[in-house]
Amino acid sequence: MCGIAGFLSDSPLNASGEEQRILHAMTKAIAHRGPDSTDTWLDPETGVALGHLRLAILDLSKEGAQPMASACGRFVLIYNGETYNHLSLRQTLAERHPDIRWRGHSDTETLLAGITRWGLESTLRQAHGMFALALWDRQDRSLTLARDRMGEKPLYYGRIGPNWVFGSELKALHPFPGFSRTPDPAAVAAFLQLGYVPEGHCIHAGIHKVAPGTMVTLHAKDPSPTTHAYETFQDIVSKARTARSTQTATTPQDIETTLMQVIDEQMLSDVPLGCFLSGGIDSSLVASLMQAQRARPVQTFAIGFDVARFNEAPHAAEVARHLGTEHTEFILSDRDALNVVPDLPDIYDEPFADSSQIPTALLCREARKMVTVALSGDGGDEVFGGYNRHVLGPDLLRKMQRLPRSVRRGGAWLAQMVGPMAGRENSWARRLASRAGLPVTAVDKITRLAPALRHAEGISDLYAHFIATFPNPSDVMSGAAATWQPSLNLPGDLSDRDWMMAMDSVGYLPGDILVKVDRAAMSTSLETRAPFLDARVIAAAWALPDEARIRQKTGKAVLRDILARHVPTAITERPKQGFAVPVDRWLRGGLKDWGAHLLSNRDLLESLGLETRAAARLWQDHQSERASHGQKLWTLLMLLAWQQNV
Repeated sequence: MCGIAGFLSDSPLNASGEEQRILHAMTKAIAHRGPDSTDTWLDPETGVALGHLRLAILDLSKEGAQPMASACGRFVLIYNGETYNHLSLRQTLAERHPDIRWRGHSDTETLLAGITRWGLESTLRQAHGMFALALWDRQDRSLTLARDRMGEKPLYYGRIGPNWVFGSELKALHPFPGFSRTPDPAAVAAFLQLGYVPEGHCIHAGIHKVAPGTMVTLHAKDPSPTTHAYETFQDIVSKARTARSTQTATTPQDIETTLMQVIDEQMLSDVPLGCFLSGGIDSSLVASLMQAQRARPVQTFAIGFDVARFNEAPHAAEVARHLGTEHTEFILSDRDALNVVPDLPDIYDEPFADSSQIPTALLCREARKMVTVALSGDGGDEVFGGYNRHVLGPDLLRKMQRLPRSVRRGGAWLAQMVGPMAGRENSWARRLASRAGLPVTAVDKITRLAPALRHAEGISDLYAHFIATFPNPSDVMSGAAATWQPSLNLPGDLSDRDWMMAMDSVGYLPGDILVKVDRAAMSTSLETRAPFLDARVIAAAWALPDEARIRQKTGKAVLRDILARHVPTAITERPKQGFAVPVDRWLRGGLKDWGAHLLSNRDLLESLGLETRAAARLWQDHQSERASHGQKLWTLLMLLAWQQNV
């Protein structure tokens, strides 16, 4: 795992070394992504400058260092990520091209050998991993940027004057002369709507994200990039659905076999490796399959709060005891959590308001003290149907559509009235939910039903309201429109459940979940790996019969079946909670002064187009407990804190 940055100028580089100083500043800005070494490569004649920061995972010797030139001298590669099947690719290359003389055993060298003999696109289609890369072709004088299929690794690029610039994080672009830090209003509106800046937007105007599964080719004197998708999530799903209709259906045993292979590949590391374990289905299955393939105990890590109803650590400990892992748990106090809040705008260099970023950042910091690589269960919900909206959403929509409009409006009014009151810390609804064994987040979803009841005419409307923080950003931002709309380039015969899972895979997953984990982990130089996001696992999941993923109002059915062979269901079967944090209470307590200070800064609010009266009204209603606006306020505060920090 590493960080990359660089630029391509339309004129030769200055012999005075100014460009070298710029490149050094760009790499220094993301030094946390690669603390083991920093190297650069410049070609003054062609105007290209490449910088690489290394977090050494495979081949710790100098033979694995980057920028790395191909043996033929044509290509120079900088690469952030891991190709998990690189040993099998290397074997194939060696069999077909026995003339190859390997210098080391890094996946970077394997990729370069493949690119030289098969071309970049063919190599990427055969590679299974997570990555963002920049490839300089000295023959064609072209710079190609590429990103993995699911968007696990970030990559930004843009045109600044006559120069192309790129980097793993936005902060790598900040030192480049002429970079504008002015926020893009459309991206701000999308952030308010979703709580993250989605794919297709960037918080800075003129800067772009390389789309998942895509290559972007740049030429120095051409201001228009060439974009080409080598293999996207939509491609994987389309092939899988075709296979399902023409071949024998995928079975749970096929899923377990595929996961075992992928997890075995992802445990390849020359440095200490472990696993995050929450005690839920996804992470428990990853830990189980890791331990099943290792004679020595796998290191597992869990985090919890010292408030019982937010604490999942005991569940993780129970799974760890059954599996026999070497388990470490970190129990956090409010003080521990609140102390990380000032760091968040720097960790997430675009505005980011998923409050589970706090325990994620703290878990990564603690795990990094013992390991350099950690596997996780990320992606299990999106790929195998684990969210309540996947399970209950289609039925809810059908029931809503059978109701007269007058009844729907009445239900919306009731939800809008009851929701804020039910969201209070000690409300009757929270007490009732607790007694019923429901997760602490269940009550918070009541307010989201109001606009859905009133406006949802189809599954895309319902989905948009389910995932929105501010369905109408204009509530707090002058003239803003809901700039993000659900769209998907897949066959029209998808069921509503499949459509929502696919939407989560191309929207919520790369925009929220993967950003949260990548930035939190890399801020402390920890590499994370997600077996559920391997293309082979996704293909196998989408080739399953429909009932294998969601069965009798239970999501991730196939994963539960597999896990039951490793861990008793009595240990793992409980309501889904996730990384819930008490943000409502914090904003009335330990974060009250911090929040009040940011929201009182009129200049800061107006610089983002935010309406001061609307923001103040949300804050006052929350503080007086007339309503609980924790998530909306957290979204506003993360935006303001980012703007203050940038």
